Amino acid sequence: MAAALCCGLLDYKTEKFALTRNRRVGLLHRLLQLAVLGYLLGWVLVVRRGYQDTDAAPHVSVITKMKGVSVTRSKDASSRLWDAVDYASPPQGENVLFLVTNFIATAKQAQGTCPESPSVLDGMCTEDVDCPVGNPVVHGNGIKTGKCVMFNATHSTCEIYGWCPVENNTLPRKPLLAEAENFTLFIKNTVNFTKFNFSKGNTLQTNDPTYFKSCTYDPFFNPSCPVFRIGDVVEAAGETFGDLALLGGSISIRIEWNCDLDQPTARCQPQYSFILVDRRYNFRTASYYWDSQRRPYRSLMKLYGIRFDISVHGQAGKFGIIPAAVSFGTGIAFFGAATVVCDLVLLYLDTKADFYWKEKFEEAKPPKGKTEAAADPQWADQDIRNAQ
Repeated sequence: MAAALCCGLLDYKTEKFALTRNRRVGLLHRLLQLAVLGYLLGWVLVVRRGYQDTDAAPHVSVITKMKGVSVTRSKDASSRLWDAVDYASPPQGENVLFLVTNFIATAKQAQGTCPESPSVLDGMCTEDVDCPVGNPVVHGNGIKTGKCVMFNATHSTCEIYGWCPVENNTLPRKPLLAEAENFTLFIKNTVNFTKFNFSKGNTLQTNDPTYFKSCTYDPFFNPSCPVFRIGDVVEAAGETFGDLALLGGSISIRIEWNCDLDQPTARCQPQYSFILVDRRYNFRTASYYWDSQRRPYRSLMKLYGIRFDISVHGQAGKFGIIPAAVSFGTGIAFFGAATVVCDLVLLYLDTKADFYWKEKFEEAKPPKGKTEAAADPQWADQDIRNAQ
């Protein structure tokens, strides 16, 4: 058995070509070849550009700048001017920028005791026992003093030690910085594909110093201008500015670079997309000051606005010998796979499979010499008959 196994391992099989007049298998073979050819030419070479070497990890740089001026007026008829330093955080941002569109102000807060807001559930009370001394108000504004006091004619709340008066929670019905819809956002972006020593920016190379001060981005008529109107960005994200500006929100600005470096450099241009991520966004900030008697005060601001998250993605491709050879080699291997599939159909699924087996597989035996013939009984009998 071991000898037979050893001989089987040392056998060599060579291909034998047998022409079969089987139209069904012949049609299947051509269809498979056409499918492989379509895959190789259409998907690998045209769509995926499999003949190119790629760099999918560019080094990116993003600089943003917000511009615009707005005036807000409070209930006491006082007005306040807002410019980029006031409504943009940080004023000269990078990948993340926040634009104030609405706010609630609580002016002249000082540390002391005052009633908790009735909007805080843990601050409600009916008697002093409901306000244990030293316990912080859950989701509130200070520490309980142990007293239950009247907040107004209808509500009793725990007295707290904190910044007083407590935060105002009356939200304006309309965004106070409605003019922000016409503010502009300048985005300067540069990508560097180090693998090919290639860099490109999204700003138009022009000698006109007033171009960036007068242009506005439009995907069809002015795609090379990096200045975006806020209202247009919100609309492109699928939202109206008035609704989003009231309670704030978050918008993702995605910059996509897909560069074919086998083509002219001018064709390497960014594509912008705008996605609404969230419909609510706010945070608090305060400015501190002291009066003439050195007592500390602060003005608390609850800011609502639009947060812009800017992300840059890209890929560059350029012809390379190795990826081209791999793609073509893969295609040729697929052509061979078509033949294998047709052989399997012919030998296992066809009604004349037994006939094709006999025609395709044949054991080749070399002619025997005299010594081997003498040892073979069949040849020995023939020699005896010849002798007679």
